[in-house]
Amino acid sequence: MPRLPALAAAALFLVLPARAELAVGADAPLFTAPATLGGAEFSFSLAEALKTGPVVLYFYPAAFTKGCTVEAHDFAEATDAFKALGATVIGVSADDIAKLNEFSVAECRSKFAVASDADQAIMKAYDAVLEMKPELADRTSYVISPEGKILFVYSALDPSGHVEKTMEAVKAWKASH
Repeated sequence: MPRLPALAAAALFLVLPARAELAVGADAPLFTAPATLGGAEFSFSLAEALKTGPVVLYFYPAAFTKGCTVEAHDFAEATDAFKALGATVIGVSADDIAKLNEFSVAECRSKFAVASDADQAIMKAYDAVLEMKPELADRTSYVISPEGKILFVYSALDPSGHVEKTMEAVKAWKASH
């Protein structure tokens, strides 16, 4: 009898998708991408951003969808606190730059930049592709040290924990420096 629950649990692991995000301590892939802040387009360079402190890099499935809008509002509200800790926030999705220009103003409230990963090169490099819809990014957040190392990673489709957890990681980094 005791084997039945164990077999059921094992079967459950075969059905659930595996998370494949980058590991803490791994090198963060450097990238440059078209981005927008407050509707003003520019070229975002991770290497340049890391020169000023840690980077909170968060991937989200699609601009103007319910969860992504909630997450953008949460990051917008926390952007000043991240900046006070020396961190830069950048959101990344497969949306085109024209759509992100609008999203940047309306939902990111012109507080932080969002970048277009239309060819999915960045999300693939960060293992942040949504398995059930591979044309979209998974909701995965990273904190990257100024040295280019992954300090923290969190993946969950529920947007509610991303800001809190990345803030804790940035605060921990700050306390150790």
